[in-house]
Amino acid sequence: MSESTKCRKLKLMALSSNLPLARRIAASMGIELGKVKVKRFADGEISINIEDSVRGDDVYIIQSTSYPTNERLMELLIMIDALNRASAGSINVVMPYYGYARQDRKAQSREPITAKLVANMLTVAGADRIIALDLHAAQIQGFFDIPVDHLLGAPLLASWFLDRGLQGDKVVVVSPDHGGVTRARRLAEFLGASIAIIDKRRPEPNVAEVMNIIGRVKGKTCVLIDDMIDTAGTITIAADALMEHGAKEVYASGTHAVFSGKAVERIQKSSIKAMLVTDSIYLPEHKRIDKIELISVSELIGDAITRVHNDESVSPLFFNKFKNKSDYTFD
Repeated sequence: MSESTKCRKLKLMALSSNLPLARRIAASMGIELGKVKVKRFADGEISINIEDSVRGDDVYIIQSTSYPTNERLMELLIMIDALNRASAGSINVVMPYYGYARQDRKAQSREPITAKLVANMLTVAGADRIIALDLHAAQIQGFFDIPVDHLLGAPLLASWFLDRGLQGDKVVVVSPDHGGVTRARRLAEFLGASIAIIDKRRPEPNVAEVMNIIGRVKGKTCVLIDDMIDTAGTITIAADALMEHGAKEVYASGTHAVFSGKAVERIQKSSIKAMLVTDSIYLPEHKRIDKIELISVSELIGDAITRVHNDESVSPLFFNKFKNKSDYTFD
């Protein structure tokens, strides 16, 4: 730990997107959340009041920019401004889920690159560091001119499957598209499994059509892996296609449970035996069907925050498998 870090106190604060996760992170670190009040004016404008002194402190703000995305993002920007004006020593934004990440390039003329726009907004507002989990595209780290610590969900997901003996030759990890091959290979390395790829085309946003399956899936337990599950159209179509090609059973996993529209209904009706997701996005009770298995990223994020504050390497977190607390109560 550097001398300057020793002199600065760590403060952990949370906005409204996922308070249960924030409380679990604080508990894993053995500290309390700072006091923040988020209010709305009559016309919907956001008002934030930080009730603790933060002068000279290293502040870590926990906020997923999930639905309603614009509200969550604006809360975060206003909070960063408030901390700047309160003379915080450093402002570290912890984003378990980074919204607007899907538009990370121009796929056709006259399209925005919203992932870069959000990066600019956070930087200009005054953020000093970003801690993110499973960005939709790894290159988003390069959109920032401030340090970015990109945490990976694969070790957590792997622990769940390993605890159930789902590993080795009897398992194949499947990427639902070409863009997710790196993610699938990472999980496959943990499980000692082979990989397969779904060759699909997307005629329009949130609509997927399976074309081919590259790899051997017949008679094997298939584990689908994606960074986010939005409408669940891609993952459920892929699961059904795998079963049609002779898969023994299909599990699905994703870090971010966006679950828009009829996602939960699609999962319930699909061939998926179990859907494994993390609590990076708060999942309301009515969406927690029996097929959905929740694991917490609180230990991972808490450890990352501690390491960053102590000027320690976070790279061990890319390889360590965290023990899944199967009896953990999610509130």
